[in-house]
Amino acid sequence: MAKGGRVMSRTAIITGGAGGLGRSLDTGLRARGWTTVLVDLPGPALAALPTLPDRLVLAGDLTDAAAINSICDQVRAARPSIDLVIYNAGITQIGAFGDAPLEAHRAVFAINYFAAVEMAKELLADIRAAQGTHLAISSVAGFSPLFHRTAYAASKHALEGFFASLRAEEKDFGVDCLIAAPSFVATNPGNPDLRPGGIARPGSATDGIDYMPPEQAAGIILKGLERRQAFIPVGRVARMAYLLNRLSPALFARMMERSIKRGDR
Repeated sequence: MAKGGRVMSRTAIITGGAGGLGRSLDTGLRARGWTTVLVDLPGPALAALPTLPDRLVLAGDLTDAAAINSICDQVRAARPSIDLVIYNAGITQIGAFGDAPLEAHRAVFAINYFAAVEMAKELLADIRAAQGTHLAISSVAGFSPLFHRTAYAASKHALEGFFASLRAEEKDFGVDCLIAAPSFVATNPGNPDLRPGGIARPGSATDGIDYMPPEQAAGIILKGLERRQAFIPVGRVARMAYLLNRLSPALFARMMERSIKRGDR
């Protein structure tokens, strides 16, 4: 897009931008000529990311609709278009469903699902105007069961159902809705910092399988973005899990339970 004789770069909003995967997506996009907007809760991690000529850093609680509106207005004021939104913000919940309060279940849905839906609604017209892309960061748990992750798996199943359905509605506007499904990404390895109800940082569990560095995961996701790939399994484990779960859900469930329980010991 031209402005004042200069070619304007495309703009990508990345929620959960202060986390390991968010930062890696930021690095990869800016290397490709994008301007990024990193959105996360206020705190030391976000404060450590300075605003740059090709990067904005905005703080806000995405479970607050007014905060989402304010963030989007700031981006509109600063940038000529919004071409890509990466819905990456999220938390997990570790532990048996029978031992966790329902408040923990609601807390996971508030950020993993409803915050993404609220932001997608707020930015629907912007992405249509740019004929841009919604990119949801789901998980292997978005298409399969995951032991001791009932709330997390449910929220990611909901996220995938929403964006796959939105894809059918938005294609006539020239808009893509893509879903990326990583397995275990080492964003906070071995540092779950469990909160009440088993709420934890993503990528922090000690029972994960074949952890992938966030830089590697971001590279796969961005290649899928460039190909406009509707569903992007991220990594070897995700690809195998997707195929096995489709071929034999019962076999996948048995293998998943054995692997997770072994990693939990």
